[in-house]
Amino acid sequence: MSDTDADLGKVVVNRAMSLDGFIAGPNNAMDWVIEYNEYAFPEVMHATGAMLVGRGTHEVGKRMSSEDTDYDGGPVFVLTHQAPDEPEQGFTFLTCDLSEAVATARAAAGGKNLEILGADIASQCLQRGHVDEVLVYVLPVLLGDGVRFSTSGLGRIDLEPFSNTQSGPVTMLRFRARK
Repeated sequence: MSDTDADLGKVVVNRAMSLDGFIAGPNNAMDWVIEYNEYAFPEVMHATGAMLVGRGTHEVGKRMSSEDTDYDGGPVFVLTHQAPDEPEQGFTFLTCDLSEAVATARAAAGGKNLEILGADIASQCLQRGHVDEVLVYVLPVLLGDGVRFSTSGLGRIDLEPFSNTQSGPVTMLRFRARK
């Protein structure tokens, strides 16, 4: 780890997941996650300094109400092939490569963690060794269809479990990514 890396927080893939492995339901539905917000783990949000999301995840978030997507953990970066014509308040659109996007967002996190949201961008970050931890909230629901935890073609990624915590019906699993 370089001296610069020592000043940076971790890169964390963070997601809620149904028991059958979906992070979003059919048509990217996320309403099933909102039902479990009361069992939040505030220490995770406190440790977050910035988020990096894919464009698809950003679009899903825009369809949700502001109270369902309430986030006050620092800047949000959206990695996209093409930035929108009009800027969107509260979001910085990045059109660079993945490694540069991770470095930019991580530096903006102010020494706190950078959260990675979205199946595609998380899979890419895992493949390229950018991820330090994977944090999964397992919710007691079976969706049967939707967006899987990882994209096809991810390949094998070895993880080391180091924590699990229960809050009501929600189980939080934490893993270190082996690099």
